[in-house]
Amino acid sequence: MRILGIDPGLRTTGFGVIDSEAGNLRYVASGTISTQHLQTFALPARLKVLYDGIGEVVQRYQPDCAAIEIVFVNVNPQSTLLLGQARGAIITALVSRDLPVAEYTALQMKQAVAGHGRAQKSQIQEMVKRLLHLSGLPGTDAADALGLGITHAHAGTAMARVAKASATNGIGGAGLVPGISSPASYRAGRSR
Repeated sequence: MRILGIDPGLRTTGFGVIDSEAGNLRYVASGTISTQHLQTFALPARLKVLYDGIGEVVQRYQPDCAAIEIVFVNVNPQSTLLLGQARGAIITALVSRDLPVAEYTALQMKQAVAGHGRAQKSQIQEMVKRLLHLSGLPGTDAADALGLGITHAHAGTAMARVAKASATNGIGGAGLVPGISSPASYRAGRSR
């Protein structure tokens, strides 16, 4: 399974592509999509750059699914709204290309990659380097994106096991976890 991880940002969006086969992870590519060359007030143009950039990444690397970070309200509501719009453009780019999208919190990604939710950016970079056997540290945005891909590789495997066990035991509709109608409706990491 090829996974595209995305760390959304209006100024810089990180992406990371990994392959996950039988529990083994392999680095494919990573990088950033930047809108910093545009004026800060040019929101529609910046959103278009993100939309088009994600489209190019999907076309080039042909992922099977995507994982994106969930945005929470922070101290500045205006920044949160802008980030939400960037995230919306990115998700739209993904679903318009028929990719299933899973969502994870930063806490979930940090726990999956570093073993604890208070990991610093440098710790995430180092763990991503180790887990993917990279020769150097990825940039912080790319490392977070790769971390989201790694998180989904682990969560996707776990969800497949649950679905298989449910099907074997006759639990839930279509062999899925009760309350989850289809794999596409499952949104990993969503807390209520």
